[in-house]
Amino acid sequence: MTTHAIKTVLHPVSDLATAKAMYSALLDMAPQTDESYYVGFNFEGQHVGLLPAGGQHGGTGPVAYWQVSDIEAKLAELTGAGATVKEPAHEIGNGQLVATVTDPDGAVLGLLQAQ
Repeated sequence: MTTHAIKTVLHPVSDLATAKAMYSALLDMAPQTDESYYVGFNFEGQHVGLLPAGGQHGGTGPVAYWQVSDIEAKLAELTGAGATVKEPAHEIGNGQLVATVTDPDGAVLGLLQAQ
């Protein structure tokens, strides 16, 4: 039996500095990744990321990323079951691949393949 887990949640933000301050206060920690293009926190095994200008890519709310072992196979399985690819698989650095799909009701689901 394959186990999948949500280990990453990405939040689109319009003001990265304000969002960083708010999430730092919420999580009682400084971010582990603090760049102009991305801020990330690792909180008790959960990764919380802030994406500046996320709304420019159609992001209006947080997206949970399910960790999978083979992103292309999972995309094929999901589209065969009724999902629509929103963002095809692509590398985001360090060999990690991400993709997003929409379910039949329009909810966005993320997939993450870590190396």
